[in-house]
Amino acid sequence: MTIRGGAPLGAALGALLAVIASLPARAIGSPGAREKTDGLEAYVGRSFFENPWVAAPSSTTARDGLGPLFNAHSCAACHPRGGSARAAGENGVAPTSLILRVGLPAGDAGTTAEPTYGTQLQTRGIGSGAARVPSEGTLTIEYQTRTVSLGDGELAELRRPAARPSDLAYGPIDPHACFSLRFAPSLRGVGVLEGVPDAVILARADPDDRDGDGISGRARTTVDRNGERRTGRFGHRAAQPSLRHQVAAAFRDDLGITSEIFPEQPCTDAESACRRAPSGASRETVIEIEPRILDAVTFMAARLAPPARAAAHDEETGRALFERAGCAGCHSPALTSPPAEPLVREPYTDLLLHDLGPGLADACDEPGATGSEWRTAPLWGLGDAAGGRRALLHDGRARGIAEAILWHGGEAQRSRDSFAQLDRADRERLIAFVASR
Repeated sequence: MTIRGGAPLGAALGALLAVIASLPARAIGSPGAREKTDGLEAYVGRSFFENPWVAAPSSTTARDGLGPLFNAHSCAACHPRGGSARAAGENGVAPTSLILRVGLPAGDAGTTAEPTYGTQLQTRGIGSGAARVPSEGTLTIEYQTRTVSLGDGELAELRRPAARPSDLAYGPIDPHACFSLRFAPSLRGVGVLEGVPDAVILARADPDDRDGDGISGRARTTVDRNGERRTGRFGHRAAQPSLRHQVAAAFRDDLGITSEIFPEQPCTDAESACRRAPSGASRETVIEIEPRILDAVTFMAARLAPPARAAAHDEETGRALFERAGCAGCHSPALTSPPAEPLVREPYTDLLLHDLGPGLADACDEPGATGSEWRTAPLWGLGDAAGGRRALLHDGRARGIAEAILWHGGEAQRSRDSFAQLDRADRERLIAFVASR
């Protein structure tokens, strides 16, 4: 990519960041100054989270560098108000919040980048005319449905999305490529999960199922750019060890914006227009989002509180049914290392990878995670899912809590079957309990 000359941040935002950076340590340590500084940083982070980024070169130098290939113009396009967007309801072009990972199966090495399209199909490109960078293609979704019978004879419809890449601008995708659809989850509560020590996550891991309960969750070990081995906790497959890494990965993969963590633009050899496009980086940094802006966006995301709980009708019965079905084996009510007090109360996750069976699997194994393994998602804030206003699971296929449960297999098969055997009244009590978390 062509590097343009450096330019200062936009005056107003640059001034705010300068205030934060210039405060002396003693002033920052005082409660009033710390609160004021945090407020300024959250304001800056929210601005860069919500407002669209633009292609370089631009007079808006603080937020240029979009693309050359990308899926969204802003973080909020996939995470409105820090929450979760709707998934596609019908067959057709995928919404912005649903992206397609691509790769080539490589045996023990997991999945490597597809030679022409890299690791993610980018559905948008910058520029026009001779300077245009063509988008990689269009992502269309076609839902396949099937009906399952529950223990009391009631029928439930399950749907599964199939990815249909089309209008491919750089040639055919390798016929051996694997696809993995990913739906943008809610970010609310991620700062709380950031604070869980690695030791607590590792203490809950039981990869060999030593206790014989049929659940063998394991921690994913990642290697960062410095070669340091760390415990993954963010992303559908726990690929990122910290919230800052997760934010930086989203900037690169979804907006095409490089950072000090991920400084390389993912243009393949087949995408010459992408490699020639102007960059939003300065000659001094060769990255497009300054570390202090990345820090501000990360700080803003960390301040997104988990949604408030709403007590469920007949909550104790719902809780008992949840525990009796074995759901708490993965969706742990509290992250703690006995006999200590809970570090995070009722996130309903263990932050571990679990094999959820062939129904939820794809062929895109990753280093440290197979195609059927997924990180346990927190259950907080699912009230909107109960009303069908929010899609669930890694690819947004489930239109509600019951449908999400019925897709579970593998380590969760017994829990899924226990739920399916409940009568309708008890199923509704269990769903209401989950929705109230």
